[in-house]
Amino acid sequence: MLRHLVALRGQLRRSEAVFIAFAACTGAGAGALAILLGFAAHDVQRALYHLPGHARLSEMGHVPPLSLLALPAGGALLGLIRIALGRRRTAIDVVEANALHGGAIPLRDTLSVTGQTFVSNGCGASVGLEAAYAQIGGGLASLAGRWLALRRADLRVLVGAGTGAAIGAAFGAPLTGAFYAFEIVIGAYTPAAVAPVAAACIAGVGMAKALGAEPYLLTADVAGVTRNLDYVAFMGVALVCAVIGIALMRAVGLVEAGVRRLKLPVALRPALGGALLMPIAWASPQALSAGHGALGLTIAGDVGLAFLVTTLLAKLAASTISLGFGFRGGLFFASLFLGVLIGRVYAACVNLWLPGQHLWTQDAALVGMAALAVTIVGGPLTMAFLVLEATRDFALTGVVLTASLVASALVRELFGYSFSTWRLHLRGEVVRSARDIGWVRQLTAGRMMRKAPAAVPAATSIAEFRRQVPLGATSRMVLSDGDGMYRGIVTTAAAYADGLDPAAPIQSLARRPDETVTADRTITDCMAVFDRLGVDELAVVTSDGGVLGLITEAHVRKRYADELERAQRELFGEERGG
Repeated sequence: MLRHLVALRGQLRRSEAVFIAFAACTGAGAGALAILLGFAAHDVQRALYHLPGHARLSEMGHVPPLSLLALPAGGALLGLIRIALGRRRTAIDVVEANALHGGAIPLRDTLSVTGQTFVSNGCGASVGLEAAYAQIGGGLASLAGRWLALRRADLRVLVGAGTGAAIGAAFGAPLTGAFYAFEIVIGAYTPAAVAPVAAACIAGVGMAKALGAEPYLLTADVAGVTRNLDYVAFMGVALVCAVIGIALMRAVGLVEAGVRRLKLPVALRPALGGALLMPIAWASPQALSAGHGALGLTIAGDVGLAFLVTTLLAKLAASTISLGFGFRGGLFFASLFLGVLIGRVYAACVNLWLPGQHLWTQDAALVGMAALAVTIVGGPLTMAFLVLEATRDFALTGVVLTASLVASALVRELFGYSFSTWRLHLRGEVVRSARDIGWVRQLTAGRMMRKAPAAVPAATSIAEFRRQVPLGATSRMVLSDGDGMYRGIVTTAAAYADGLDPAAPIQSLARRPDETVTADRTITDCMAVFDRLGVDELAVVTSDGGVLGLITEAHVRKRYADELERAQRELFGEERGG
């Protein structure tokens, strides 16, 4: 067994074809897990809310009041799960894993995110299962890749492939899944990733069809309808969606901060949030769950403007409360549903106030769906292909892509984050995408330094220093006090300059003795210090000032250039076979 494992590992490293086949197998597994998870969550909702047949929770016109007790009960169960997990770091999701950890996702984190999202969605909270789909697909890929000891670049691609396969399986849309992997999880379109990701997504969607899954987005029939596809008219949808999306993301952060100020135990917060959701759900059941059923009713159904506005406000409030009070899940599908509502309201207002500018309602709904999803989730091409695969309408897809790019540009200018990276920002991270910056954090001063030579006491006279350190013996010396604490660096040549007082202490020649770096400072931090000070070397010290070693500017910049070159080779797949 071990011999076969070693042989497979070697083939995965050397052969692109073998890696593509392995990614396809991983994608099939991710698709199967995503579909089974969706089936299970729907069965839970059907039992709790007495749903008839295959009906979705959010399409119900009325929900029995007693059934709404499932919301605080589910919140209480979520609190018990958090107690069982204990106090620990926040679980790593697929975006953080690929940005900071080279694709490594601990199995416990996969089970934690998936389980909490399942409970949150199953009890009816206004969150989607997409976070669980992404986590279970990416987690499966990470587990398999780490078991086979894949290289960092290959593991990141495999995690993206598994995630894209799970999303593609849920939507029945392989292109959507593939571009979700490229734009959201991997952070770039790379030649090395195209074939593995595509193979995984096709396999995932094929597995979903084999299991009899019904895709999230039903095919929207737009053929044969005379429409106004005025690009300028639809840019208004993009602008409105960008503003509402930014407001929603900030609202979630503000509610989270407010809940923390209440000093409530973390385990009780979801139960309280569930209680607050009950009156919203009673007034508008469409605000429950992710909104699959309600989207089907509103995307082209004959509903009034008052209903659309009421549902939009209820869904915004329910999503904010759900996430702000600790329910786990994503806003992917919720953003699609909200975008449909915004698009329909926009079209109704334009048609009411500007009779000459007639917008077909379903077009506006689809444009709004993509624009708001880009605002919150990111990935303009992902959302454009989602509309293309749902409608097969290339003319409409062009409008959708334009609106998505406008919304994306506006969000980058005014806000700078997608929802997943915004949550990381609230935790103190600086991640703005899944682009790999983990190597920057791993390459620290402690790893780059070389051991410092024996230190000379800072009180030593220049004459004594000359006696101990002959000219040409070394280029620099570290100074320390009686307790071994750092007191500066002196170049040997400076001690032999003419006109110096031989009785003066050698510390008088030290350059910037107060400027040092600690061992945990990253390579970019070190380069910034070198740029600011204009020195050639820096001492690496402990937190209390003890000398650990030295780093030079030339060595730091060379390491940075080497790492950039290595990352570029990985980007184009040139590392395989090495």
